[in-house]
Amino acid sequence: MTHITGLTRGGTPWIPAFITELKEENCIGCGRCYKVCTRNCFELVEREIDDDDDDFDDDASMVMRLLDAMDCIGCQACAKVCPKNCHTHAPAALAS
Repeated sequence: MTHITGLTRGGTPWIPAFITELKEENCIGCGRCYKVCTRNCFELVEREIDDDDDDFDDDASMVMRLLDAMDCIGCQACAKVCPKNCHTHAPAALAS
């Protein structure tokens, strides 16, 4: 399988890894991924909490959600700043 590839400014080959998932259950709503993403891939929303779930603090009611994963450029900056490892990335295959 051939992946989408690019070149760095110095000419080194680079394979971008695009966001495929954001694990909301791990997210603390810090907004770091939102702040570094230049492509508007994320949005801050209210966390959906079960009434039976006592693990969540009422003050921590916000969480990041993928807004537009198709606009991701594969830089992985979001994963690099996330303290809870919420992001999953994968290279994209070229269309045949």
